Amino acid sequence: MPVKNRFAELLPEITEWRRDMHENPEILFETHRTSALVAEKLKDFGCDEVVTGIGRTGVVAVIKGKTNTSGKVIGLRADMDALPILEATGLDYASKTPGAMHACGHDGHTAMLLGAAKYLSETRNFDGTAVVIFQPAEEGGGGGKEMCDDGMMDRWGIQEVYGMHNWPGKPVGTFGIRAGAFFAATDQFDITFEGLGGHAAMPQNTVDTTVMAAQAVLALQTIASRNADPVDQMVVSVTSFETSSKAFNVIPQSVQLKGTVRTMSKDMRDLAEKRINEICNGIAATFGGTAAVTYIRGYPAMVNSEEQTEFAASVATSVSGACDHADLVMGGEDFAFMLEERPGAYILVGNGEGAMVHHPEYNFNDEAIPAGCSWWAEIIEQRMPAA
Repeated sequence: MPVKNRFAELLPEITEWRRDMHENPEILFETHRTSALVAEKLKDFGCDEVVTGIGRTGVVAVIKGKTNTSGKVIGLRADMDALPILEATGLDYASKTPGAMHACGHDGHTAMLLGAAKYLSETRNFDGTAVVIFQPAEEGGGGGKEMCDDGMMDRWGIQEVYGMHNWPGKPVGTFGIRAGAFFAATDQFDITFEGLGGHAAMPQNTVDTTVMAAQAVLALQTIASRNADPVDQMVVSVTSFETSSKAFNVIPQSVQLKGTVRTMSKDMRDLAEKRINEICNGIAATFGGTAAVTYIRGYPAMVNSEEQTEFAASVATSVSGACDHADLVMGGEDFAFMLEERPGAYILVGNGEGAMVHHPEYNFNDEAIPAGCSWWAEIIEQRMPAA
């Protein structure tokens, strides 16, 4: 199709942008160089409006179609931030920033949306308005929420919003999507058991927090296996167990547990928080100690709208010939905040074989660029066809 042909022509240029960003990764909201690069290119493309500083370091640009009889406004979102990982790829364009790496492919997402913005600015072959959204701090910072809290949706009158993520292990340029809950809500817990420390040779004189915490680690697994409906999704993982004393002959005064909860529905999220409190306080009381539970709600479940998912899948099929039904993903994605404000859909594009995201040897596959750019451009042209 013509769009794919244009992106094949643009591939060397878009690849150059992507590799430059890969070489200069920035974490969370510190995407100052990346945001400036994005804004500069959007202005060079001739976008009708380019605004920086949305959600601290986010960038938003407006591209008007040749006509606007439809009155439609469609948002397209890419994330810009990297991860605090030491890169181990050995690439010529590997990270020059120690301890920071584009290990999730956000450099590719940003480059692909820039490519789509360049094409849409050149052709304007649609009836309505495209709003391209470049977001910081997807990796734990909630940049999507901050952009929404800054009034982005209302300010530009965005009616629908679409996002994309590369997916290692899926053939390059193919797509996968599902309607409804897609990515999980991501919560954290921090639990401190307090007892009475003492000499390991005299346990009768102590209130043993190690025993309390060990019982809790096992009991917390029963939330998913014995409290949750088996057809619902829930993961409860204790990921840290730290005693206040590290000595061989001391029973510690306190023990701290940390972990994460992943759920796909509000009911399961509420159940997890309730049972973690009940289990830990009950175990602590049984052994004569206390438990302080802090439950921190992170990203909500990311829920694709039915109509927009069907449309996004049809666009993907027109680009690559097919669109698979994707599996549920228990990882989190803060595009969820944008989908809470507006209907829309989030799709996966194949990244081919190689390391999974968040791995020090991961690398975005530049061969996926034409398919990703084409999908974004076709979302605009097919959702708002030229009058």
